[in-house]
Amino acid sequence: MYVAEKFVSINGESRRAGQPAVFIRFRGCNLACSYCDTKWANTAQCPAQDMTVEQIKEYILSTGITNVTLTGGEPLLQKDMKELLSVLCDGKLYVEIETNGSVDASFTKKIKNPPSLTLDYKTPSSNEEERMYMPNFELVDTNDTVKFVCGNKADLEKSLKIIKEYNLDKKCAVYFSAVFGQIEPREIVEFMLEKKLNGVNLQLQMHKYIWDPNKKGV
Repeated sequence: MYVAEKFVSINGESRRAGQPAVFIRFRGCNLACSYCDTKWANTAQCPAQDMTVEQIKEYILSTGITNVTLTGGEPLLQKDMKELLSVLCDGKLYVEIETNGSVDASFTKKIKNPPSLTLDYKTPSSNEEERMYMPNFELVDTNDTVKFVCGNKADLEKSLKIIKEYNLDKKCAVYFSAVFGQIEPREIVEFMLEKKLNGVNLQLQMHKYIWDPNKKGV
């Protein structure tokens, strides 16, 4: 499994934002989103450490941190992901997968003590919306999160349509996040209040406010 970086920090987003977490960032992605902040990790040329499932587990356990975030890139492209999840999801670790919404995630639901999915819906400004694998949005449950990264009003409107169409606010956690530097968070708040989006959350990428927005390893 090709690991672009591994580190301990705080979770900057999702339902465990602000809590310590150990991150495993895998190399490679099948999308090229306009606003991607980890483009450096998406190409085959990205330096990466080839690690076995057991080596990844050993590193995670060595940190003493029980929140685990598997990210990328796109982690579900890793051929040994099912084996890794079977090893990590033992009931002692809280395992979250940050996935871009374009890859079939149904196999994760068959894992004993399944991981929590943080599933992106790529909004129109990403230029990758047509790549979404829509059955993913049928399988989410109370353990999961759907995230909409929005850069403009059109993104917000499309997000609302998807939330209602798939009844997401009744099935899982739902978050709006701002494309850093493209939309003011207050615009998202105003939209949420205008549409009376009860149960929907605004989330800022906390790590980009604590450290330099382009800093790696945080």
